[in-house]
Amino acid sequence: MRILIVEDELDLQEAIADGLKIEGYAVDICDNGEAAYELLFEVNYDLVVLDLNLPKMDGLEVLGKIRDEKPELKVLILSARSSVNDKVKGLDIGANDYLAKPFDFPELEARIRNLLRRKFVQESAVHFCGAIKVDLSKRIAFVHEDEISLTKKEFALLEYFLLNKDRVISQEELIEHVWDQNADSFSGAIRVHVATLRKKLKAVLNYDPIGTKIGEGYFLSDKAGDANA
Repeated sequence: MRILIVEDELDLQEAIADGLKIEGYAVDICDNGEAAYELLFEVNYDLVVLDLNLPKMDGLEVLGKIRDEKPELKVLILSARSSVNDKVKGLDIGANDYLAKPFDFPELEARIRNLLRRKFVQESAVHFCGAIKVDLSKRIAFVHEDEISLTKKEFALLEYFLLNKDRVISQEELIEHVWDQNADSFSGAIRVHVATLRKKLKAVLNYDPIGTKIGEGYFLSDKAGDANA
């Protein structure tokens, strides 16, 4: 999942970004409202963590523009403005959640997980595809009830495949949602990570659950081993 952090306190911005990257998210950063507005309409983010006290364009103004133009985008407000009136105003404009500073990182990460699950209209944190099971809360993957060891990027790929099961996903879409703004779409990184994920899954499943539709992309299915084209 790809997240934009909009925060002008650079130490806090870096701490949030580093923490979310450790958890396996693709994270982009910016420190002012105008830059955030530009990025938000160039990139298809899954969620935005938005401070309110921003230079160049206030966070509430950014939020209003998001709701006018990208109503489905999840927005978590993160702000030192902790009064009830500020929270009500942010939620009324269209924020999905509001977390006052100071905060504990585990709470922020839990709220992000919850919002991302809501995007896909899923109530459960556990997702299945045949013998594959992924617990999105604990960020653990299983095959036949045995935990499988995945890198952060492999887990992020499997998570995105599961949330879009049986749908063909292009390399461009994977770049947008699983990698950050520093990704090189011509580096072959996607093919390498998909190949390593496939190898690990195939070793325990005895078939390849990730199908390839030539010229279009990849898809996850419990029948994918017979569906490559």
